[in-house]
Amino acid sequence: MGNFVSIIDVKNYVNQEITIGAWVANKSGKGKIAFLQLRDGTAYFQAVAFKPNFIEKFGEEEGLAKFDSIKHLAQETSVKITGTVKADDRSKFGYELDVTDIEVIGESVDYPITPKDHGTDFLMDNRHLWLRSRKQHAIMLVRNEIIRATYEFFNARGFIKIDSPILTGSAPEGTTELFETDYFGQPAFLSQTGQLYAEAGAMAFGKVFTFGPTFRAEKSKTRRHLTEFWMIEPEMAFTTHEESLEVQEAYVKHIIKAVIDNQSYALNELDRDVTVLEKYIETPFKKITYDDAVALLQEHQADNDYEKIEWGDDFGSPHETWISNYFGVPTFILNYPKAIKAFYMKPHPTRDDVVICADLLAPEGYGEIIGGSERATDYEYLKAKLVEFGLSEEEYAWYLDLRKYGSVPHSGFGLGLERAVTWITGNEHIREAIPFPRLLHRLKP
Repeated sequence: MGNFVSIIDVKNYVNQEITIGAWVANKSGKGKIAFLQLRDGTAYFQAVAFKPNFIEKFGEEEGLAKFDSIKHLAQETSVKITGTVKADDRSKFGYELDVTDIEVIGESVDYPITPKDHGTDFLMDNRHLWLRSRKQHAIMLVRNEIIRATYEFFNARGFIKIDSPILTGSAPEGTTELFETDYFGQPAFLSQTGQLYAEAGAMAFGKVFTFGPTFRAEKSKTRRHLTEFWMIEPEMAFTTHEESLEVQEAYVKHIIKAVIDNQSYALNELDRDVTVLEKYIETPFKKITYDDAVALLQEHQADNDYEKIEWGDDFGSPHETWISNYFGVPTFILNYPKAIKAFYMKPHPTRDDVVICADLLAPEGYGEIIGGSERATDYEYLKAKLVEFGLSEEEYAWYLDLRKYGSVPHSGFGLGLERAVTWITGNEHIREAIPFPRLLHRLKP
C-alpha cells in the first residue's frame, strides 16, 4: 500500500504509488478498461483500471475477480484504492490514477441521485445526499473559504468575535417577519439579526463582529430569499458611515481574492470566470444616492421591463439588477428614505426624509449582499422611533441604555453569506448555496 493521501494533494505524488479512501461517483468503460470517477471530500478525479495489469499482478483468477469487481462497483460505494499518480493534461483536474489494487469498504445499493438531470424539488428533498455532487461540493468549498477569510479579515483588524443569542424577545427588523416560540411561558422569537447585540459589544470592545443564523418568517418566493440564512455583522465604535463603507469594500474584495487564491479548483469546477471576479477586486466600487438611482431608473424606464418606480419605493430585484449591471461593479446605494428603513438608523443631518445608510448591490443580477448604516445615537430620537414602529420601550430598555452611558458615533453592516456565495460562485439559485433545506414545508420529523 502506498502513501495514504487526499485527492487534492495527488499533485505532490506524481509517478508515486498512493492509496486513497474515496467514494465512486460514477464509472464507465468496457472490455479491458474501466474508468472510475472518485471523490474523497477534497476533490474529484479519475482512476483508470486495466485488466492486463491486474492479471499480471495477481494472477489469472484473482486478477480477473478484482477487475470484475471494479466494473460492477455501484455509485457511492466506498473504497480504498491504490495506484500510481499520472499527470494528465486532458483532465480538468490535471491528474489521474493508474489503479493497482482496490478494496471495497462499504456497499451502496440503489443510490437515488443518478448521473442524470433531477428536478429541484427532488434534489432538495435529498439534500443530505445532494451534498455529494460535484457542484454542491464546489459551492461548499467556496462557502467554507469565505468563512475562513472572514475571520482572517476581522481578526487582522482588531475585531472581537461575539455570539449573539438566537432566541430573542424583540424584533429589530420588523414585527411581521418573526418566527415565534414559547420560552417558558413567555413569547420569544428566532433572531432576525445579531446587530443590536453587536452594538452592545462595540461599546465594550470597540470593534466586534457576529456570525450566525438569522431567520425571516416569510415564504421564499424568489431565488434570492431564504427563511434561514447566515449573517456576518461587524459593528464599529467611533466610526462614521463613510469609514464603514471603506471597511465593507475592503472586506468584499478580501473574500473574493481569498476564494480565487485558495479555491481555484472549486471555481474551475463551477466554470466561474475568474477574470470577472478579478475585475471586482481591481475596480473601485461605485457609489450613488438613492435619489440618483431612482432618477436613473426613471430615465431608462421606457427601454426596460422593470416596474415603474417612484421616490419612496423600495427597489425590487429587477431594479437592483439593472442598477448594478449599469455600472458593472458592486454598487453602493446611499441614503434611503427613512420610511422604508429600520428604526435604528441615524437620520441625515440636513434632510428629514432619509437616513445615513447604504446597500451594496452585487452585479450580474445578484442584488443586495450588504446592508449597513450609521446608528442613531440620540436617546429621545430612538425612543420616538420605537413608538413609531410599535415596539416596546421596556423590551428595548437595554438598547436605549447604550445611548445613556457614553454613547459614541458607531456604524455597522451585515453581509448575507448565502447570497455572497451565490454571487461569487456564479450560481443561479441561492438555495443551492446552503448546506441543508431551510424551507419549513421540507422539514421532516
